[in-house]
Amino acid sequence: MKLYYNPASPYVRKVRVLAIETGLMGRIELAKVTITPTGPDAALCADNPIGKIPTLVLDDGSALYDSRVICEYLDGLHAGAHLFPDDGDDRRTALRRQALADGILDSAVNTRYETFLRPQALRWTDWVDNQMTKVRRSLDALEGESLGDGVDIGTISVACALGYLDFRYSDEGWRDSRSKLAAWFQKFARRPSMSETTPE
Repeated sequence: MKLYYNPASPYVRKVRVLAIETGLMGRIELAKVTITPTGPDAALCADNPIGKIPTLVLDDGSALYDSRVICEYLDGLHAGAHLFPDDGDDRRTALRRQALADGILDSAVNTRYETFLRPQALRWTDWVDNQMTKVRRSLDALEGESLGDGVDIGTISVACALGYLDFRYSDEGWRDSRSKLAAWFQKFARRPSMSETTPE
């Protein structure tokens, strides 16, 4: 299998963390690409018409897009405990946390594009403020959760979202009023799957 990736992408990081946690990383070839909203990669677009990462090309030449789809596919390839719980409350909780973390990332990444790539005269301040309000509101919700010591797609997604905030929004100070979430992340970030995928 081949994974189109960039080490700065939090969505790619989610796939890589899951692959390491499940022992599948050795089966995946990494193909680094550099893309922007206005600068697609030709090879990537040949395998994924949307031109986004992560994209996983399977051994038969077909491709999967989107971190959620790729992660669930990979979770079905190993013999260990599933990181997508099979059913019941555990599954609903893990999927809800994944959705919340992906929402944080969507807002944070879009804000990054707006404030870093868009010409200053065209930037929409009210839109940026609303995106970051979504991020802060979601972090407050996570502060109220008991994330525990388990590893599943929910906790992996949350950790990757927090790691992205550290990477791109170090001045945001998300830990200041969220001590419980900060303590959880400090512990989770020590996992080899996280340290091996630190964004750069």
